Amino acid sequence: MAEMLQRFDLLAAFWMTLRLAVMGAAGALLLGTLVAVMRVSPFSSLQFFARTYVTLIRNSPLTLVLFFCVFGLMNGLGLRFGETLETQNLFWGVVAIAVYHASFVAEALRSGINTVPVGQAEAARAVGLPFLPALRHVIMPQAVRGSVAPVGNVMVALTKNTTVAATVGITEAAATMKTMIEFYPNFLYFIFALVALGFVVLTLPTGLLFTWLSRKVAVQR
Repeated sequence: MAEMLQRFDLLAAFWMTLRLAVMGAAGALLLGTLVAVMRVSPFSSLQFFARTYVTLIRNSPLTLVLFFCVFGLMNGLGLRFGETLETQNLFWGVVAIAVYHASFVAEALRSGINTVPVGQAEAARAVGLPFLPALRHVIMPQAVRGSVAPVGNVMVALTKNTTVAATVGITEAAATMKTMIEFYPNFLYFIFALVALGFVVLTLPTGLLFTWLSRKVAVQR
């Protein structure tokens, strides 16, 4: 067992998982917020684009999105970012994770926007605020407070879904676990338990943080 732990750097694998999760979460929050704004915008073309994006991406497997990025955009079209293959795979892995989970973030934010009373938007228009300033100063602050919990669930799911990156050769926790099992099948249950514990350590603080935030910033109606 000691030989196995020395041979495989599981901490480095979880560090890669953490990098995928953090960068993917940042991208998903930014893109998801933009898509949510487009969903509630007064322009039908933006609404159609955002609705199509959410419907298409949310109902597609993350593996398919990842394969499209790596084998379609990187290998097929030659869109390469970084000098090494590992850096390129990491970049497109982050892109795939962000693009996929942005659809869920957008729906979570849209549900928060729907909780804002219509009178708030009408009052903003009554005092002469255009759409974007009204959204920024009146609607979104309340919507974000109402969507903390569902966004937190998306972040927890995002962290666990980083395991899909193993399919394109990114050496994260799931890929390392697979290799460890191949060389040390006698320690199958121990390896599973060790990797599961690592994901609990990664996701539990996130869940607790968002639960605390949802209670802290809850809007009293």
